Order: sequence, then C-alpha cells, then structure tokens
Amino acid sequence: MRIENSFIPVEGVGDATERRLWKNGITHWDEFDGSVVGDTLADRIERFIDEGRTHLERGDVSPFAEQLPVASRWRLYENVREQTCFLDIETTGLDATCNDVTTVSLHQAGETKTFVNGRDLTRDRLERELESSSLLVTFNGARFDVPFLETCYDVDVTVPHVDLMYACKKVGLEGGLKSIERDLGIDRDMPDISGRDAVRLWHEYERGDDAALETLIEYNRADTKNMQPLLETVTDRLHQEVFEAACGTQTP
Repeated sequence: MRIENSFIPVEGVGDATERRLWKNGITHWDEFDGSVVGDTLADRIERFIDEGRTHLERGDVSPFAEQLPVASRWRLYENVREQTCFLDIETTGLDATCNDVTTVSLHQAGETKTFVNGRDLTRDRLERELESSSLLVTFNGARFDVPFLETCYDVDVTVPHVDLMYACKKVGLEGGLKSIERDLGIDRDMPDISGRDAVRLWHEYERGDDAALETLIEYNRADTKNMQPLLETVTDRLHQEVFEAACGTQTP
C-alpha cells in the first residue's frame, strides 16, 4: 500500500470515510472525482492531493507522517523503500541517564553500518546518517532506542518513524523481536543472544576481548537487518487487512 491510496491524512476523513471511498472505487488519488463526499471535504481532499504530489516528487514523506495516525505510518514504506533506515542500538542498561549506548547499527538499501562507542559513534555521524534517510524503522524504538540516542548524544530525531512493535501488534504478532522472527521463520546466522548477553559482551570487550565486540556487533547487525523482512511481512498483511479487504479484492 502506498501513500497515494490514503485519504485519512485529510482533516475530516477518518477510517470509515476512507473505506467508503475505497468501496466506491476511489482507491487512488488519480481516481478521486469529488463524488462520495460533500463539497467542503472534496475541496480539502483535492488540496491534499495537489500538495501531496509535490511532497512525493521531493521524496519528502514528513508531512504525511505528521498527518497520519501513528498506527498507520506503515503506509509510508513503499514510497521510500530505498531511503528507509532500519536502526537498532545496544546499551549497558535501560536508563539513558546513567547507562551508555555501546553500538548502533543502521541498515539501508542493502548496506549495514555499525558504529561503536569510543570509536566512531558520535553525534555528528548519527545526524548525518539520519538526515540522509526518509523513514526510520525500529522495534520498540519509540520508547527505547530514539529517547536513548536523544539523551546520550543530544540528537534531535525528526525523521518520520515507524515503530514495528506496534505494527506487529496490529496483525496479532506479540512478543519481542526474536520471538516474532521465529514465529515467521525469519532466520539468523548466529546463536541466540539476549540483551543481558549484549551487556556482558561489551564489558568483556572493555577488559580487552576484541572477539566479544565482534560478537556484539554481529548480534546488533542481525537485529537491524532482520527488521526489513519483518516490516515487509507486516505491511503485506496490513495491506490485505486494511486495503484489499475494504476494496473487496482480498486474496484468500
């Protein structure tokens, strides 16, 4: 599902009105003709479409992220797939005021980068990476990763953000990232490691064990890279449940 299938960012259009538009064959901006809704709302939708085309030509989905309900931001992904940044962090604890970020991995356009505390993990580097992205995807990042980075590195994360944890819940996938991966058959090329293990590995590295850091980096990168197939699975399911079901074209 793409932004051009969406009408709920328009003031006065809720889920029910959007479904009514879809059921009446208006499933894309190109098909909107002012019917189905009243004149005032039709004018708003037409203005939204005109402005929306300009934003998409620039590759800017920020205005849509601001207007879409948080639970519907998964709709942004197809428009900016190659500019989507998947992010995951490792830390020495759960409190950003007294714990440190140890590694940060970012996966975008098939490339994964990992930055390490004390080496190349800096505010400037994080800001450059985030500013080059159109969409940020995390798992539980709205409550953990993003606030942690903002506190520890004084970065202002303004990139439109999709928290996969909530998108997963919308399709009945509960639990942590690794348990959901197992449920969906998404494989990892390494033994299962817990968050507690990640803290231990960092402290072993601080005591001189470089191999422990390599294991920690591998774990962090796996978390980050595996979010992409997870997001694609979830968006496919939501597309069917939200869009195809309303249009009457749902695949059995």
